[in-house]
Amino acid sequence: MRSKNFIKGLTAGLIVFCFIRPDALGQGPSSVPVFSYRVVSVYPHDRKAFTQGLFFEDGILYEGTGLHGESALRKIKLESGAVLKTVKLPQEFFGEGITALGNRIIQLTWRSHTAFVYDKDSFRLLDKFDYPTEGWGVTYTGRHLVMSDGTENLYFLDPETFKEIRRVRVFDERGFVIRLNELEYVRGEIYANVWPTNRIAKIDPKTGRVTEWINLDGLPPVNDYDNRKALNGIAYDEKGDRLFVTGKLWPYIYEIKPVPAESSNPD
Repeated sequence: MRSKNFIKGLTAGLIVFCFIRPDALGQGPSSVPVFSYRVVSVYPHDRKAFTQGLFFEDGILYEGTGLHGESALRKIKLESGAVLKTVKLPQEFFGEGITALGNRIIQLTWRSHTAFVYDKDSFRLLDKFDYPTEGWGVTYTGRHLVMSDGTENLYFLDPETFKEIRRVRVFDERGFVIRLNELEYVRGEIYANVWPTNRIAKIDPKTGRVTEWINLDGLPPVNDYDNRKALNGIAYDEKGDRLFVTGKLWPYIYEIKPVPAESSNPD
């Protein structure tokens, strides 16, 4: 367990604002607001965890990890990084996104077209269901499950039958936004990692329009040349109004607060 003084010191050192030009996310000027971030707190994270899914509920962090032979579902104590419970997927499955669905947890797999349904407390396997696409990210809006498959599509599923109800294509004024990955439902919008970038798209679930970008450039330990360590993991603490992010094989989880990019200008 890392000492509180170490974590506090690291947090203080990371309370920085990253200035991002509005045109840094694509060609030409953009009318979509671009937010930067402020680091609020830093927590330890298993640097061997290939993070594919993340959510926070009732004071506990839940994480889904990937890679064949290493994929798992974990229950984690945020403050210490201690793994409280884990269940491994069979060797042939590559774990992907996770979300809570009442007293159940849904975990997708990448190319096996199979999702696992667990009891949230015991991690006992309750059910499985199939889907026709790849599985990347998943979240729950309170009404529908929403899935991504690495394209510009978001699929809205009935939470009881797991059948597709509708889909939207995610876009901004430059066109469709592809490689949508891990998802999180936050105050009526869907937040999506865009693999392998440092961007989070805030998406209107009715239309698929990107309403804001959050750019996390400068957040350690991002390595622009190693996609294995890409930003991938968004969790929202609804009760505490806290937003957490991490990445594949990252040693830390960061609580961040989005701020307008222009406010990060030191002048």
